[in-house]
Amino acid sequence: MMRLIVTGAGKGLGREIVGEALRRGHEVAAGIRSLETNVEALEELQEGAPGKLTLLELDVDEEDSVAKAKEAMAARWGAVDALINNAGILLAREQPIERLEFAAVENTFRTNLYGPMKMVKHFLPLLKAGNRPLILNVSSEAGCLAGAYGGDYPYALSKAALNYFTAQLRKELVPQGFGVYAMHPGWMRTPMGGNQAPGDPLDSARSILDLAEGKLEADNGAVMIGIDGKAMPL
Repeated sequence: MMRLIVTGAGKGLGREIVGEALRRGHEVAAGIRSLETNVEALEELQEGAPGKLTLLELDVDEEDSVAKAKEAMAARWGAVDALINNAGILLAREQPIERLEFAAVENTFRTNLYGPMKMVKHFLPLLKAGNRPLILNVSSEAGCLAGAYGGDYPYALSKAALNYFTAQLRKELVPQGFGVYAMHPGWMRTPMGGNQAPGDPLDSARSILDLAEGKLEADNGAVMIGIDGKAMPL
């Protein structure tokens, strides 16, 4: 049994990760911006797994929210085995560089980069008390120099920065026994990916749980991996 924190757990990949983790018998804290709206699906999961799912008010944009969530889980669990930084946004997709609104860039970085940084800052002591701790940053091939393209500037740049942050964390934490990866989950049928996407988010969720459980071995030294565990070029 593992204890997992999942951010952005209210929909899409995050909700699939929560559901799959519960089916495997793990304890999960599902981080969502507000406990007042769009929680019905998580409440159903909670009813089906008594005592296993904590609905955690957690807005990664706000450091006070992250700090309060950490204190809540410190009191409830005392340790965390896996932190899955899944929360992310995609803004200004149709805006070319000459019309790009920088508020969209700033908001995207606040969620996609600063959010995971805040989560690691505050939850690291709990992870250090966990078993075979894992930090998984859900990223995208859009943030890889090898796949750079003209478009999605806020999203792609934020994911490139997240990949670099992951590389920094690996240097510090892998020698301490951590697993640290960025993962490209694929183009999935989620609110962000759209209905035309070929991938099933449940498949990605299963790979993430396999990685956390040690069933999926990632390439040694890889910063960014795909759902098959193989290294992806940065």
